[in-house]
Amino acid sequence: MPADAKGKVFALLDEMRIPYQVTHHPAVYTIEDMENLEMEHIDRVMKNLFVRDDKKRNYYLLTIPKDKHANMKEVQDKIGSRRLSLANEDDLGKYLGLNKGEVTPFGALNDLDNAVTIIMDNALKEYEFIGVHPNDNTATVWISPDDLIKVLKSVNHKVLFISV
Repeated sequence: MPADAKGKVFALLDEMRIPYQVTHHPAVYTIEDMENLEMEHIDRVMKNLFVRDDKKRNYYLLTIPKDKHANMKEVQDKIGSRRLSLANEDDLGKYLGLNKGEVTPFGALNDLDNAVTIIMDNALKEYEFIGVHPNDNTATVWISPDDLIKVLKSVNHKVLFISV
C-alpha cells in the first residue's frame, strides 16, 4: 500500500472493490471551510469530532451530519461514558495518526490498537452516500455509509450507532 495517507485509503477501497468518488480541493480545517468550496453534495459532508473522557482512558470518533450539533452530555449518557470533551491535537496524532482538520472515520486505519471507538449518528443510515476526508484534508471521499462500515470492520473496528 502507498505510504501517503490518501493513497492508503484509496488502495484499501480499491482492494475491497468498494465504489467511491473523490473531490480534490484546497486544504480545509472546518465545516465552514468546506462550505466555502461550494462543492456539489455539500449537504452530505460529515462533521467528525475526536473526543475523550475526563480521565483520558476512552477515546471516541463521532461522525454526524455537518449541520447537527453534538451535545456531549447526551452522547456520554447514551454510550455510558464519563464526561466527554474534545481531545487535543497530540492525542489525535497519537491515536489516529491525523492532524487538525483531517479528522475522519478513515483514521481507524491508523489505530492499530483499536483504542478509539467509532460512533455514528443514526441519521447516516438515511444517506445514499456521505463525504469524509481520506486521512487528508485536501480531498473528500464520497462513499455509502454501509461501505464505510465495511472498511472500518475490515480493520477490526466496531461502529456504535446512536441518535445525536
